[in-house]
Amino acid sequence: MTDADFDLDSDELVSAEDFLTYFGIDYDPAVVQVNRLHILQRYHDYLDQLAEWPAEASARRALHAAQLARAYGDFVASDARTEKVFRVFRMHEPRQISVGLDQLLEQLPHAAKV
Repeated sequence: MTDADFDLDSDELVSAEDFLTYFGIDYDPAVVQVNRLHILQRYHDYLDQLAEWPAEASARRALHAAQLARAYGDFVASDARTEKVFRVFRMHEPRQISVGLDQLLEQLPHAAKV
């Protein structure tokens, strides 16, 4: 496999199932159906964390396969809410803001002074 072959092949992959099949990873369709975007995002996050990449295409392909298997495995053992891949799951509880009555009344010029 050349670098060009690997790059061309990976450009054609669209769905989570495409990636898993391409890299030869056995998967449960029910897990992928529910977590497809989470798996692909986690896979992308794992690839972003890598400091060094092998020069050889076959080694890069093996590294990609390992990271995808790792990402898929995260969702076999857990769920999207627990894994918190996307920002919406990491948001803090809504903040409580208190506004005094006097501040509200200042906004209404016709309100009677209390």
